[in-house]
Amino acid sequence: MEVNQHSSVDLHDAHAHDHAHDHHDHDHDEGNFFSKYIFTTDHKMISKQFLITAIAMAFLAMGMSLIFRLQLAWPDVKFPFLEDVIGRWGKDGKLDPGFYLALVTLHGTIMVFFVLTGGLSGTFSNLLIPLQVGARDMASGFLNALSYWFFFLSVAIMCASMFIETGPASGGWTVYPPLSALPQAIPGSGLGMTLWLISMAIFIASSLLGSINYISTIINLRTKGMSMTKLPLTIWAFFITAILGVLSFPVLLAAALLLIFDRSFGTSFYLSEIFIDGAPLDHLGGSPILFQHLFWFLGHPEVYIVLLPALGLASEVISVNARKPIFGYKAMVGSMLVIAFLSFIVWGHHMFVTGMNPFLGSVFVFTTLLVAIPSAVKVFNYLTTLWRGNIQFTPQMMFAMGLVSTFITGGLTGIILGDSTLDINVHDTYFVVAHFHIVMGSSAIFGMFAGVYHWFPRMYGRMMNKKLGYIHFWLTLFGVYGVFFPMHFLGLGGVPRRYYSNTAYDAFNVFVDINVIITIAAIIGGLAQLIFAFNFFYSIWKGKKAEQNPWKSNTLEWTAPVEHLHGNWPGAIPEVHRWPYDYGKPGAKDDYIPQTVPYSETPESNTPEDSHH
Repeated sequence: MEVNQHSSVDLHDAHAHDHAHDHHDHDHDEGNFFSKYIFTTDHKMISKQFLITAIAMAFLAMGMSLIFRLQLAWPDVKFPFLEDVIGRWGKDGKLDPGFYLALVTLHGTIMVFFVLTGGLSGTFSNLLIPLQVGARDMASGFLNALSYWFFFLSVAIMCASMFIETGPASGGWTVYPPLSALPQAIPGSGLGMTLWLISMAIFIASSLLGSINYISTIINLRTKGMSMTKLPLTIWAFFITAILGVLSFPVLLAAALLLIFDRSFGTSFYLSEIFIDGAPLDHLGGSPILFQHLFWFLGHPEVYIVLLPALGLASEVISVNARKPIFGYKAMVGSMLVIAFLSFIVWGHHMFVTGMNPFLGSVFVFTTLLVAIPSAVKVFNYLTTLWRGNIQFTPQMMFAMGLVSTFITGGLTGIILGDSTLDINVHDTYFVVAHFHIVMGSSAIFGMFAGVYHWFPRMYGRMMNKKLGYIHFWLTLFGVYGVFFPMHFLGLGGVPRRYYSNTAYDAFNVFVDINVIITIAAIIGGLAQLIFAFNFFYSIWKGKKAEQNPWKSNTLEWTAPVEHLHGNWPGAIPEVHRWPYDYGKPGAKDDYIPQTVPYSETPESNTPEDSHH
């Protein structure tokens, strides 16, 4: 039995080796534009496509936020350039109130789904899963390419909705009915809303294709020796994220389909006893609360679909740059699993003010506050990994530490919002905006930047400029805290979110000055991203050539050559002998030992646990 097993492995390796060579030969002619970019099934190329699409969308969403921030800071000032940028929606330099709502809606939608979900999972799951588990490619290259093109189509439809006469969807990114279910409610509820729903349905298809692929690849295509306990934390994070996506996105699809039925086919899932212009609609029996339940059943796991990949990338970056093993590997995996489990039973905290039964409310309070425990475990482990480490302050390390900072500060306000008695006072104010932008938005963006700076040499074989990286980091950090920290005070003062101007209450006029501060910080933070974009695109062509393993890292992706070859490794796939975090081992000749080095080659640094390997 033993013999057979070994010989089959050897045969498999030899076959894989030949296969790789076949491919290697005819892939060097680079192919034409279509085969290289449009019909590519190479996970490395697809990851770049996701990344560049996400960067473009991030700039779009950021531009939107700057336009509505101008309105909030200087409600009486006219900005003549608005007419040039958004046409009739900015007539005479004043932002149209209806279009203000559309901008808020699209900004949220694009950021959550296209930038954070597509940019993190799409880019890094694609880039790193095959390379870090030691696979030639994804389980299905075709489905992988399909996942990107669905994503691209979804982005294109969402962008197209901005150019229609009645304007894009404007019922908030959560699209609550009845506002979103009745085309006659507001202009944006017509065609704009229909396009939003079509775009989201296609996005969900893309997300599911991607996730199923990621799960299959991690379970089935790990190289010899790569047990689940030797996986880098990045892979664990992508794995758990993909499972979350598969379980929760279909629920959003159901919610969207029922909304399409209500809008177009006369059903009444979400509508009941509504009067428009004094006349009753003949819809009875539905409940808009049902939509909230379905939406937030996805909406809360979505927070972790966005956060977990960022935390996974940060784990890798912090360990590599602290030159120390990650503290509490199993606890890190365990905390991610617990977070994933809990994320499904906390959705009700978005709905404390819907008239929910107080007892049910208290159940959701309890489960929400439980999430603090695994989150604190992660923070503790990050801080302990940094503790007395030989820290290399690279740009990616700065961003990873920025993530730890925003994760703590944003998480603390989550405890206030997770408690129903406290939440009722600040629900739907800027306090909520402040909380989730720091904990989910900024942490995920910081994780994404850490990932881009760290794996850029792996993607393009060049280095990004360090000095520009530092400037980008400090300005972004200033931007994040300068924008979202003061919002807490607006929220505590009762200023409601999504309002075009607070003319109804004189009491809110005192807060205009804070809005000015926020907007100036937002403009500075926005300009910082231009530095990043320049650094990114300039370095692709003109950056300093990178060596094979510039960060002296242990994981497998740094053993593969950078040039695009089908199958990642020209010869046999490397074997794995140890976990990925052997940094700074006492007695070792280098401060890192790659995963491919057998224990027999490092007798000087082996610990008693290593010796039985």
